[in-house]
Amino acid sequence: MEDDYYVSSEDEEYYDDEDDRQNMELLDYVENDDSLPPEVPRSKVIPKESLLAAQKDDVQRVMDVLSSKENHARTLLIHYRWDVDNLLAVLVDKGKDRLYAEAGVTLVEHNSNVSQQLPSEVMCGICMDEIPAGQVTLMDCGHCFCNECWTEHFIVKINDGQSRRIKCMAHKCNAICDESIIRNLVSVRDPNLAEKFERFLLESYIDDNRMVKWCPSVPHCGNAIRIEEDELCEKCQDESETVNYIAVNTKPCPKCHKLVEKNGGCNLVTCVCGQHFCWLCGGATGYEHNAESIAGHSCGRFKEDEEMTLEQAKSDLVRYTHYYNRYQAHIDSLKLESKLKQSIQGKISHLVEREFTRTDFSWATNVLNRLFRSRQIISYSYPFAYYMFSEDLCKNEMTAEERTIKQNLFEDQQQQLESNMEKLSKFIEEPFDEYSPDEIRELKIRILNLSTLVDKLCAKLYDCIENDLLGSLKWTRHSVASYKSNGVEKASELNGS
Repeated sequence: MEDDYYVSSEDEEYYDDEDDRQNMELLDYVENDDSLPPEVPRSKVIPKESLLAAQKDDVQRVMDVLSSKENHARTLLIHYRWDVDNLLAVLVDKGKDRLYAEAGVTLVEHNSNVSQQLPSEVMCGICMDEIPAGQVTLMDCGHCFCNECWTEHFIVKINDGQSRRIKCMAHKCNAICDESIIRNLVSVRDPNLAEKFERFLLESYIDDNRMVKWCPSVPHCGNAIRIEEDELCEKCQDESETVNYIAVNTKPCPKCHKLVEKNGGCNLVTCVCGQHFCWLCGGATGYEHNAESIAGHSCGRFKEDEEMTLEQAKSDLVRYTHYYNRYQAHIDSLKLESKLKQSIQGKISHLVEREFTRTDFSWATNVLNRLFRSRQIISYSYPFAYYMFSEDLCKNEMTAEERTIKQNLFEDQQQQLESNMEKLSKFIEEPFDEYSPDEIRELKIRILNLSTLVDKLCAKLYDCIENDLLGSLKWTRHSVASYKSNGVEKASELNGS
């Protein structure tokens, strides 16, 4: 088998002129490849005393564009997760009416002086009492109820952690209530709860905003971090340890589903929304408890389903970490190897100075291109394997036994390519500019032999994916771009273009 990959003569041309041109193009392609890990995006600190001002800046921007009220602008931003650009894109694509309707904002506004629009007494549709007009509130959506019912509704929603989008009480009405009305009515009954409502609105700017997050310092400094631009960010910047920490040290609130970290020994914990729950099982509870038990709550019985779910979650995390770490390791290697171009050119210049002017060293840059390409292929083979061999994705396409057989076949091909690619990387980094002519000749043959082998293994991996894996799916059809051995004329396909 080795004879199939042997390059017998140092004078034998490994690539033609067209390939040389294409290979040189790849050097520029790799250096500018968007799939390589980008530089750390710019960010800035928002001091805790400036959070409200930062939020108001975004609110004012939307108010200026839409000529809307402050509460409407904030409701729109909360719905679109404080992404002003996305909000404006929806405005252009769908128009103002659809923009407002999807966010639960009513365009028809009513005079705030209800007594001028209503009879002297109004029957509240909730408590069914006749209420003086001065004690009822009319929302923008047109629904009117007494202040007592509105207040009770708001208090329940705030305590349930739903402060950011409190809907109208009317049946099937999706309109979001005016935050100023909520603030005024709740403050009369419970000023502390009104402050809690304000805090929830402010926290939405961080909790619901993909560009702004709390500083993770311990103890918490109260500041937030804003990413100035993230279009080139990797979807996952080595967050495996963070995910692992969250899985081990926090549990979701059964009411608002925020993650809660336990800061004491008692297994009765309280979320910021006010919900009490058991740390052991995660079930909602009351507040009454003693040193031995929580009133009306028992979670000591073994529940097989819950244990299985927990074990599955741990297994899924380990599996994700395995594939992600290997993907990221190859991406990091590719970024480092892309710097080899200058190193290779420097070695060739040194050899020219040593009067190796009649020797063609284009084989070195050609092999470097081969390394770039194979490194990119092997890196993305790990995300492919993660999804291809998951139990959920292809559970209707193959049995567990068939999946195991196919996974073993794929991993054999993957490991062969990976092993020989690493050897190639090691050889190409050797200081051949310091070698004698015989040593250079020997190294060249070894490198070209190995480069040819890597090329064939890349083709075999592609064939395995196209025919043995994707080609065997019964209910879905997939295809991959065919592998081209000569040069890198298909390099753009690696970038999805």
